[in-house]
Amino acid sequence: MITTIPLAERMRPKTLDQYVGQQHLVGKGSILRELIEKGMVPSMILWGSPGIGKTTLANIISNATERPFFPLSAINAGVKDVREIIQKAKSQQFFAAKNPILFIDEIHRFSKSQQDSLLGAVESGTITLIGATTENPSFEVISALLSRCQVYTLEPLNRDELIGLVNHALKNDEYLNKKKVTIKEEHALLQLSGGDARKLLNLLELVVNNQHGDQVEISDENVKRIAQQNIIKYDKDGEMHYDVISAFIKSIRGSDPNAGVYWLARMIEGGEDPKFIARRLLILASEDIGNANPTAIVMANNCFQAVNVIGWPESRIILSQCVTYLASSPKSNAAYMAINLAQAEVKASGNLGVPLPLRNAPTKLMKEIGYGKEYKYAHDHPHNFVHQEYLPQEISGKKFYEPMNNARENELRKRLKVLWQEKYGY
Repeated sequence: MITTIPLAERMRPKTLDQYVGQQHLVGKGSILRELIEKGMVPSMILWGSPGIGKTTLANIISNATERPFFPLSAINAGVKDVREIIQKAKSQQFFAAKNPILFIDEIHRFSKSQQDSLLGAVESGTITLIGATTENPSFEVISALLSRCQVYTLEPLNRDELIGLVNHALKNDEYLNKKKVTIKEEHALLQLSGGDARKLLNLLELVVNNQHGDQVEISDENVKRIAQQNIIKYDKDGEMHYDVISAFIKSIRGSDPNAGVYWLARMIEGGEDPKFIARRLLILASEDIGNANPTAIVMANNCFQAVNVIGWPESRIILSQCVTYLASSPKSNAAYMAINLAQAEVKASGNLGVPLPLRNAPTKLMKEIGYGKEYKYAHDHPHNFVHQEYLPQEISGKKFYEPMNNARENELRKRLKVLWQEKYGY
C-alpha cells in the first residue's frame, strides 16, 4: 500500500527526545532546550541548509510550550496574512491564552515592508516569531527585526545521523516495515540527498516503492537508476539548488567563463534571486581572486549594487559581465588562506600581549609604564617604512600572507622582500 503522505512527513519528530541532530541547541543542558522546557521561548531566526529540521523544531517548540501554531510560507504569504494572524493573537489575549507562535518559512523572501509588519507584534510579545531561512539573516532580515530575535544556526546532519534516520524509518514506518528491505550500499542515498533529511527519506521511499514485491534491496545502482528517472530540474526552491551554485562558483574559480555563464543561465531560468547570485560573486572576488586583481572586488561590489537597483531581466546582463570578468581574471586565494592561518594561530596561542610600542596611551599612568614608548611613525622615515615589530614577541616572524605567483602579487612580493628582507622569508 502506498500513502499520499510523504515518508519525511510521516516520520516527523514530535518531541525534543525524538529530534535528530542540533545537540548544540537542543541537547541536554543546552540553552535553547532549557528555555523551551521553561516555556520562555524568545522570538528567533533558525538559519541552516534545507532538510535539517528547522520546520520540525518550530513545531516541537509549539507542542512543548503548548502554544497555538500559525505557519506561513513567505513564498505565497503577504502582509494581509501576517496582520490577520496578529489580530487573532490579540483577540486571544483577553482569555489568558499563551501568545501564539508565528512560524514563517523562507522568511528571507519577505520584502522590507512585509518584515516591517512584524515589528510591533514581536516587540510587544503579541506573537513569538520563529523564522526559518537558508540564507544568512544578516543580509536578508532587516536589522530592526533581527535585533528583536535570537539567531540560532543549525548544523548539517552527519553521516551517522542520516543513516540513523533511514534505519528508524525502515523499522517504524507503518508502510515500510511491512517489507524486508536490505541496505547493500548507502553511498548513493547519502550523495543524492546531500545531507537533506527530508530529501533522503523521500528518496528512500521512492526507491522502495519502485521495486516490486516485499523483498527490496537498496544499492547504489538501484538508487541512481530510480532517481535518474525522477530527476527534478533546477529551481530556486528545488533540490539541485546547492549543486548548481557549487558548479557555478567552481567554474569561475577554475577560470572557465563559458561554464560560468552557463550555470548563471541555469539559475536565471530557474528564477533565482539575483541578489543571491551577486553576493556569491562578491565573496568569490576576495576568496579566489584577491590581490591577483584588486579590481575584481570593485567589479563584484558594483555588480551587487546594480542588481539591487535593476531587476530582471536587465540584471542578467550585469551578472554576465561580472561572471565573465571574474572567470577570466588571474586567481589567488592568498588573502583567504592568510586569514585562515591567522585565525588558527589566534586559537592556538590565545590572547598574546600587544607589544608596548603599539599600545595606546590615553592616560599619564599608561605613558609612565611604557605604553606607546619607542613607537616609530612610519611616515617620518624614508619610503614611509621603518623596521619595527608589529606582532607579539612570541610569534615574531610568523608569516600568514604568501603572495601567489601572478603579476600583481609578484610585485607585492618584491616590495615586501625589499622592506622586510629575510624576516618573513619573502
